[in-house]
Amino acid sequence: MTPEIVILAMIAAFLGLRLYSVLGRRAEHEEEPIQGRFEGRQGRPGAPRVPAQQKPDAKSEDRGQADQVQRPREMPLVPAPAERGLAEIASADRRFDAFAFLEGARGAYRMILEAFWKGDKEELRHLCDDEVYASFAGAIDARVEAGETLENRLVRIEECAVIAAGVENGFARITLRFRADIAAVTRNAEGDVIAGSLDDAVEAVDVWTFTRALNSPDPDWLLDETDQG
Repeated sequence: MTPEIVILAMIAAFLGLRLYSVLGRRAEHEEEPIQGRFEGRQGRPGAPRVPAQQKPDAKSEDRGQADQVQRPREMPLVPAPAERGLAEIASADRRFDAFAFLEGARGAYRMILEAFWKGDKEELRHLCDDEVYASFAGAIDARVEAGETLENRLVRIEECAVIAAGVENGFARITLRFRADIAAVTRNAEGDVIAGSLDDAVEAVDVWTFTRALNSPDPDWLLDETDQG
């Protein structure tokens, strides 16, 4: 064997070893799993990963919730005299909150109407002053005597607006205008419909005045006067 052949054989063997080494390492790397491609944040197979820019930011969520809580509430338009009256009430009673009052008044409107329709005098007694209660109770007694029943339903309250407010003789007084859709049915003693229909709601406009003694520890307001708008 000539020296040239020996040298060529050595070169071929060296190249073969290098090629095997490179291909072997590549094959080993290709068999290794690619971490994270099909694993979730806790390594669960099949759980989708959330890109960093889409991960929820706890601080951002907290700020959003705080902004929602602190977002100013919208007060319905109030005539200037009534606005001065609300300020007078707030000056005399530090606990007064016009927004909370309006929310409570909407609830009281519904409760009083439903108590009157059902003939629930006990509930009305807690929500109305003596004069208004006597008026409601008299109407209920007349209805019972006639054998009539009401099947009314308050569909929605479209408006609850302050039209007058102020302090008078130690009492805070606020007058509201309610505009509501009411479905009403009156039945006689035999159960026959003698007036109204539950299929058609009619618009009702009521002007109610609520009062509360400023020196009273009881925060509740009473219905003091009713009228139709």
